[in-house]
Amino acid sequence: MKPFSTTFALFLLLLFFSASLLEISMAGSAFCDGKCKVRCSKASVQDRCLKYCGVCCEDCHCVPSGTYGNKDECPCYRDKYTGTGKRRRPKCP
Repeated sequence: MKPFSTTFALFLLLLFFSASLLEISMAGSAFCDGKCKVRCSKASVQDRCLKYCGVCCEDCHCVPSGTYGNKDECPCYRDKYTGTGKRRRPKCP
């Protein structure tokens, strides 16, 4: 009976540790969160806009001003695309 309780305690400790790492990795920077909130304020699908804007901001360290357009202010943000060929679309909102 003792090995089971030790294994269970180790499992709970591992689960707790992995959950805390997940929370840290999902937290965005204050800069990106604020800029993306403004950028996505008029988006029809806000959660998707915030997700992709956050990814692009973390990679490029900038977000264009306004709620649409102005992508020339941030060339890295402007030049990010998904896929190739016919399915190639801008990644950043």
